Parts: sequence; C-alpha cells; structure tokens
Amino acid sequence: MMLSDQQYLLNHEDKNAPILLKELFDGFSYKIVMSTIEDSKTVFEICKENDLPVSSTYKKIKKLKDLGLLFIDRIVINEKGKKVVFYKSKIQSVELVLNNKQVLLQFKKNERNLHHSVSD
Repeated sequence: MMLSDQQYLLNHEDKNAPILLKELFDGFSYKIVMSTIEDSKTVFEICKENDLPVSSTYKKIKKLKDLGLLFIDRIVINEKGKKVVFYKSKIQSVELVLNNKQVLLQFKKNERNLHHSVSD
C-alpha cells in the first residue's frame, strides 16, 4: 500500500487488508510509527526511545516501508564512515470506519518533509 492518496479503501477481497490492519494495530509498529511522526530517526534512536530490540526493529521497519507507512527521509555518513539511515512516518493520523459492507481507512499524510524523501 502506498500513500499516494489520502484514502485507502479495504474490502474482503483485498489481500493486503489483513496485513495492513495487523500492522497498524500491532504495538511494536505503533511505537515505531508514533516515534517517527514529528522527526526522522535512526533505528537506534527508535529502539532507545521505545525500549525495542534492534534486530526486531530492523525487520519491522522493513515491513512498514514495504507497506508504505514509513520512508527513508535521509542517509548520512557518520564520523566512522558508516551509512546512517533516518526513517520517517508517511502518516500523521489514521481514521478507521467499520460497517457491514466495508472497512474504510482514511490516512492523513504526514506533510512534514515528505517533499525531500530519499528513493529506495
């Protein structure tokens, strides 16, 4: 799922619907997304701020990126010559509407710094 539109309609035939809903309501993913709404952060900053294990955070960030919920904001080379990647949430908020015919997710895009994201 990419957040090119502000609204994403899920129905029972959408193969991504269960995956996306699971990620949005997963406590681990929630912490990562919430941590990166205001400012882009490295994996280590996200882990320290939320008391999360590093290897699991890398895996979860990859999944969130693949779903279009996170993006690489910038890449810098640190003083040791290593590449440091900063991640940022693509969403600022989500509204969920359930009825007997459909599930409607409405995303408010995170407009902060989206214009200069690094393609990956």
